[in-house]
Amino acid sequence: MEAPGSSKPMIATQAEMVEARVPMAYRDQCAHLLIPLNKCRQAEFYLPWKCENERHSYEKCEYELVMERMLQMQKIREQEAKLKQPNKGGVAIGLIPKTANA
Repeated sequence: MEAPGSSKPMIATQAEMVEARVPMAYRDQCAHLLIPLNKCRQAEFYLPWKCENERHSYEKCEYELVMERMLQMQKIREQEAKLKQPNKGGVAIGLIPKTANA
């Protein structure tokens, strides 16, 4: 299952996410890393120095998704800016007509 607009595939299935009780807001392309992270956190009583490898891999995945979305948005903004700019080679047609006295 592929998420629209993303290069990363969904690895965790809906059934796995429901079974692991992953909140809806966290069911993205990195959910397959969140499931073992949450299991490790529960087993280690949420000690901050435990589960560092799992946390790092999950946060790296999330960072890559954010950067990918930022690049996509930048491309969209650049395309919109090109459409809004008048052609530099041609004559721009003004919206307000010039009068003979101006």
